[in-house]
Amino acid sequence: MSSDAAVTEQAPGPATGQTGGQADGQAAGQGTTYVLVDGENIDATLGTAILQARPAPDQRPRWERVLTFAQQRWGQDVKGLFFLNATSGSLPMSFVQALLAIGFQPIPLAGESHEKVVDIGIKRTLEAIAGRPGDVMLVSHDGDFAAELGALVADGDRRTGLIAFREFTSTQLSGLISQGLQTFDLEHDVQAFNVQLPRVRIIPLEQFDPMRYL
Repeated sequence: MSSDAAVTEQAPGPATGQTGGQADGQAAGQGTTYVLVDGENIDATLGTAILQARPAPDQRPRWERVLTFAQQRWGQDVKGLFFLNATSGSLPMSFVQALLAIGFQPIPLAGESHEKVVDIGIKRTLEAIAGRPGDVMLVSHDGDFAAELGALVADGDRRTGLIAFREFTSTQLSGLISQGLQTFDLEHDVQAFNVQLPRVRIIPLEQFDPMRYL
């Protein structure tokens, strides 16, 4: 995750995302929503698949909007966990301090060079959440989390959500929608960007605005 990622704008109000079988109002205001961010995955998808270049500062997500969206969407406190790969032994301290300032808990993980430390950390955290109350929003496209997230989706006492660019979401994660996973687009639902991204995606007819293309 680059140290010039943007994190300091005010968030917009909540938007409407695609939902599975879990109701938004379930136990509203009575628990905690855990927001787990796979920063490496979002950064790679944005730079490689969408922009095909290193994102400029104004093309990066405003991460505080993710926390605000989660809080407003499900009407309860949020706990943001932002996973970072620190195997190199160094940290982007300006970015870490910015995350702390907006309410995220940075989790810098280090391991062997062949280990996917962020993936391992998120998997372990999803497994730990399974043993306690709380709702979950995962910010990633990575199908490696399907088993752990699927176990939480199957728990009818909690809500689960996925925040991502929908067209790049893995088929493993998309397969959980029919089981109750709610999905939210990082750009269009969360409104996490200050600029319109150059995406080509399937547009539901009710969301089509011709003025965007004129």
